[in-house]
Amino acid sequence: MNFPIVAPSILAADFANLQRDVELINRSEADWFHIDVMDGVFVPNISFGFPVMEAVRRHATKPLDVHLMIVQPERYIDAFAKAGAAAITVHYEACTHLHRTLTQIREAGCRAGVALNMQTPVEALADLTDAFDQVLIMTINPGFGGQKLLPLSIPKVQKMQRLLAMARSNALIGVDGGIDARTMGPVLDAGAHYFVAGTSVFGAKDPLDAVRTLKHLAPTKPLA
Repeated sequence: MNFPIVAPSILAADFANLQRDVELINRSEADWFHIDVMDGVFVPNISFGFPVMEAVRRHATKPLDVHLMIVQPERYIDAFAKAGAAAITVHYEACTHLHRTLTQIREAGCRAGVALNMQTPVEALADLTDAFDQVLIMTINPGFGGQKLLPLSIPKVQKMQRLLAMARSNALIGVDGGIDARTMGPVLDAGAHYFVAGTSVFGAKDPLDAVRTLKHLAPTKPLA
């Protein structure tokens, strides 16, 4: 993979011109589409479900990275896989039987991801490093776009990088929240591999240039 991986969040797109914005990302140097699914229960917001995801799928030429911010995500894994997800990320905090849910994601043919909210320590995943393919560190309190990255999340990325290195895991580390050209550098240095960016891409005067800037940011030390 060509790091850093840039995954624009469709949540920040113009839904009145969704096809236009999807095709814009197709033309960009972005690697994935990030699809945020919120149920108004696990997080205090409601986003969208299968009809919008299927609309994105019809036009997208890049993989769909689906982030389920919902309770009981295991009920919908197979449906999201059939709707075109290449990767499905569930929250540690939302899964009673996380290992079973991650196994279900892999059995559905998708990359298995787990997300950690700010208050959840990385050590919670110490015994599960063989069960997921990517881990998403929330750098904001989830639920709404346009928030500022919380600096306390940067040491958390470093801890996750060390935990995965000790486990000899090849899982990718991602970050979600407040990512732009200014904040991405320190998180990249901390060991992150993929970056979810919403407002900084779709809110930019030139979204293609915004993606290009993120894609070509270089860490000051090698990625793990």
